[in-house]
Order: sequence, then structure tokens, then C-alpha cells
Amino acid sequence: MKKILLLLLVSSSLFSQSEYPQDYFRNPLDITLVLSGTFAELRSAHFHSGLDIKTQRKVGLKVYAAAEGYVSRIKISHYGYGKALYVTHPNGYTTVYAHLQKFSDRIEKYIKECQYEKESYEVEVFPSTEELLVAPNEVIAYSGNTGGSGGPHLHFEIRDNQERPINPMMFGIDIKDSKRPFVSAVYAYPKDENAVINGKNERVPLRLIPQQNGDYEVEKITAYGNIGFGVTSYDKQDLAPNNNGVSNIQTFFNGNKSLEIDFKRFSFDETKHIKRLIDYEYFKTKKSRIQKLFIEENNPLSLYKDAYDNGYINVEDSTSSVYKARIRDYKGNETWVNIPIRGKYETLKPLENDFSNKTTIYSDQATELKSGLITVNFYKNTVYEDVDIDFSVSSDTLHLHEDKIPLQKNFYINYDLSNYKTEHLDKIFIAKLYGYYKRPSYVSTKRKGNVLSAGSKNFGTYTLAMDTVAPTISPVNFKDKKWLSKYRYLKVKIDDDLSGISKYRATVNGKWILMEYDYKTKMLVHDFNDNIVKDTKNDLKIIVTDNVGNSSTFEATFFRK
Repeated sequence: MKKILLLLLVSSSLFSQSEYPQDYFRNPLDITLVLSGTFAELRSAHFHSGLDIKTQRKVGLKVYAAAEGYVSRIKISHYGYGKALYVTHPNGYTTVYAHLQKFSDRIEKYIKECQYEKESYEVEVFPSTEELLVAPNEVIAYSGNTGGSGGPHLHFEIRDNQERPINPMMFGIDIKDSKRPFVSAVYAYPKDENAVINGKNERVPLRLIPQQNGDYEVEKITAYGNIGFGVTSYDKQDLAPNNNGVSNIQTFFNGNKSLEIDFKRFSFDETKHIKRLIDYEYFKTKKSRIQKLFIEENNPLSLYKDAYDNGYINVEDSTSSVYKARIRDYKGNETWVNIPIRGKYETLKPLENDFSNKTTIYSDQATELKSGLITVNFYKNTVYEDVDIDFSVSSDTLHLHEDKIPLQKNFYINYDLSNYKTEHLDKIFIAKLYGYYKRPSYVSTKRKGNVLSAGSKNFGTYTLAMDTVAPTISPVNFKDKKWLSKYRYLKVKIDDDLSGISKYRATVNGKWILMEYDYKTKMLVHDFNDNIVKDTKNDLKIIVTDNVGNSSTFEATFFRK
């Protein structure tokens, strides 16, 4: 094990390499790997940073260290990765294991001591290189369903020394996959107002014709000017029905390479810019992700290679051209899309856009919108390009366009409450209205004097809401004055129907106890094996507070031998 520490001190230049080490990292589970999610798969607001490995619809499978090293980070949170473990290895890479049920005994003991010391379920710690050494093939945790997981699975990552996630399959982690990617839709896009596709100057769906060999032919289109294309494509592995992400897309125009998108590595700083890769408006309205095979302005993604004219093609009048896209998964299975194009010049009638009620947000400068007691601030580079939006205020309700425009960072809403006269002024928060019934959803709100402020990355409708109702606390597996000697767990359900749970605190006989919170089941659970509860008679007290400060207290007495 001392050899590990020596190697970890070696300069990063010694392990930088053009090829990734093969047969160094083992399968983190002792079952055949079947995926529910692939690397760089397109998610709602980010690229997927690892492999989601199915755990046979169960929790509690043994999770093995992929190689020797040391535990360099442990993070436990209600959301996101849930319980996550990071192991740094002598070759400079770090493996990540997330959504865990629990850690191995010695790691569990280490992190619980931290939780009790900080009196918090949510913790993040960075052990030294000597504290938690990990041997090859050591069981370090058990698979689970914690955090933002939608079902039992293990999220597994490999990161380089710059904390950039890399496709684990590039290190020899093998998945059975003999199936070609498939394409469900193809679209054509005009680059500017002078471009025409099938007589239109807008996104045009193209008729996709599957071929017997698995490729696709698109019905011939007419076009003129600078245009681009987009595809909706997926991959399937042999052992799972999931629609997963593809690994590489290349495009060609008349035999010449136009663009390549390679999903083998990215940085966390850029993952939010997935909004620039997909057709964001289409995703928000149709819930389907079109991958744009061209690069628009202010697109900082590092996934692109060999981009000639940013992936756009120029179609001239009275010409015959062919545009092709090759879509591949990591195992090299590939599918081609063939798009024949006839150049045809057409003059379009100018669109009669009414911008009389529109407000312009500029990408290269700050913009402030104000109406009555409501102010909205857009800082420089909030939008990717200049946009015209709907902006209006009606009483307490702010109408800020529709959520169809991608944003790089938060804009900020400010409500001045100086003229509000209510005894519950401190219970007011900023809410976004969702769905057909416009149900208010809490937006993280800060108060400074009489001004409420909240940041958001999504256009839409916002308003003020008031929450005067305290959270509810209900015992699940016990009653007051009950004997719990044969119970291992103490379970309580907590809920808040408007602003949401902010914090909770539980004590027994005045001593803080650890209760794990699962927001999906709304359950608080204490493990008596923590050996904190030692008395026969025990007075339990739980205080739960919502996001505007309403608080509830639950008290009960239980007995244990």
C-alpha cells in the first residue's frame, strides 16, 4: 500500500498519455454489465458523466473498487448523486461510485463520525491519502437508489487529473453491444433568412425512409443557401431495451467531411451548454432531443472536430448534392443517413413579425427590465444570442416569455414589497408557475429588507406565493409509548405541500441523532445500529422547517432494552 502513496505523488506529466490504460480498471460489480445510461448521453440540462449500470432492480449489490487507490472524497446529499464515493488511483485517474445505499463498514464508520460531528446528514469530506487506502477488488460500498436516482442502479465514472469525465469504455470496461444505432427523425434548418428548404425558411421535418440494411434514406429535398441538419438518434445494447446515447456523429457533404461530434470526454464547466447542441425549443415543447449537426455562435462545447463552415453546407441553384451522416456507438456499430438535395432558388414572401410588444435581451451587454415594483436583471452573456421576448407584469405576476430559449446562466427577479401590508410578509416567496393549472413551485428566494430576489435559468411565468402552513410529521413504524427493542430502524414521514422542506433536526434525550432523508419517499430513517440510543426510556423530538420558516415539532416517547 505504501507504493500507492509514492505513485500518487508522481507528476501528472508522467501519466498523461495518448491512449487510455486497458485492463487496469475492473468491473465495479460482480455481475454482467447492463446499462440504463451511456456516457455523454443527453439529459435535460447536462451530458451524462458516466455509465448507469443496472443492478437487477435491487439495492445492496457489492460495489468493488475498480483498482487500488485511496478514498479522496465522500459526498452525501439529498439530491444529485446521493451517497457518492471517489477513489483516486496511482495512475492519476479517479473513479466515482454514486447513488449508493451505504459504504463498507470502515468507510461507513468514518463518514458517520463526520456526520455526527457536524450534526448533518449532508456532508462532504476529503480524506487524506493515508486515511482510507483501498486494495484491489475491495468491497467499498453497496449499490442503492439515493439522491436523484430514478431507480436502483450504480452510476460509475472515470475522471482524469483535471476532473474531466471520460467514457469508461475507453479503459476496457466492456458492454455487449452488437446493435446499430437507430434514427427516429431528421430535420433541416436554415442558417439565415436567405436560406430555403422545401419552400420554407424554418425548421423542416424530413421524410425518413428506413432501408433493409439498417441505414436510412431521406426523401429528396429542395434547398438553397446555407443550411444545416439535425437528427434524433439513439443506441441500444444487446441486453437492455433502453434508448441510450450514441458515441460519435460525422457528417459529409458531397464526399467531404463537414463536421464530427465525438462524445468521449467533456468537462463539467461545459456540460450546461448541452442547450446549444440540442434544439432547445423543440425539446421544451415536444420532449424530444434533436442533435444539431452544426455549430451556432457562442457554442463553447469541446465535442466538435473538423468543423468546416461550422457544419453548415451551401446549396447552389440547379445543383445535385448529397449530405450524409454516420452515427456510431462506442463498439463501432454504425448507421448512415443519406439526404439527396436538389438546389432550387426560391424567393420567399417576407415574414410579417410583430415586434411591437417585444423586448430585446442582448447577449453582449447587461439588460434591466422594470415594471412597477418588479425588476428583472440579465447580466452579460445570459443569452447565447440577442433575443426578442415577451415581458409584461400583471399585479404580482411576471410574464417572461415561454421557456423555449436556452440560457447560459441565471437572470434575477426582484420584487419590492414596500407597499405590501400583511402580517405574513415573511412567508412570501417567489414561485414559478407550472403546468395547465399553473401550480406555484418554490424558487430559491432571498430577502434583503423589503426586496425579494430569486435567480432562474428558465423563462416562464413567475409570481408571489405565500406559505403559512407548517410541514407535516407522521410516525411510520411506531406510536407514542411503544417498545422498539426489536426494531432496527425508526421511520418518520415528513412533507410540505408548497414551499418545500428546508431543514430538519432530530434528537433523542436531547442528543442529536442521524436521520437519513429520502426526498423521493419523503422518509426520515434512523438506524439504531448507530448505537446512539442507549437508554430504556427515550424522548424523541423532531423539528422540520420549510423554505419560508414555518416549523413543526413532533415529540414522542419510545422504549428499548
